[in-house]
Amino acid sequence: MKAKLVTSLVLVAGLLALCAPLFAHHGNVSYDNKKLVTVKDAVVTKVSWANPHVLIQFDAKDDSGTVQHWVMETGSPSLDTAQGWTNTTVQPGDTITVYLYQVKTGRPVGRLSKLVTADGKTFGNGGELQDRIANCNDESINGGNEAAACRPDGRKTANGQK
Repeated sequence: MKAKLVTSLVLVAGLLALCAPLFAHHGNVSYDNKKLVTVKDAVVTKVSWANPHVLIQFDAKDDSGTVQHWVMETGSPSLDTAQGWTNTTVQPGDTITVYLYQVKTGRPVGRLSKLVTADGKTFGNGGELQDRIANCNDESINGGNEAAACRPDGRKTANGQK
């Protein structure tokens, strides 16, 4: 009896360990990747520089003048750092313009496409999700999606855009 219980517990623990990666990350299906939303004169209220995604919270008025409290996710801190961000790039109180893909439910939640600071610095390339322009020069880092996107036929992204 005790052996069956131990065997059952080991099997359950093994099954849970094997299934854990399935829940490790989400996809982009919740975002409307066909509709880019522009939010101007947004005031940053909080920045959470943490894995798995940096979260930027900001307030902005909608067309009727009502303040909307937005949450926008960017890439991971390591990805954002590689693209020139630091944990002080955007701070509470900063005024920004954001271009994002809003969730399909219409709630004020989105995934960053591009962010422009008050002094005109731009972060993000404005492309679709997972469609970053590859760095195809001699200084490219081997491996990863960027290197895989550098094709001899001149394609700059994995989806064939030039």
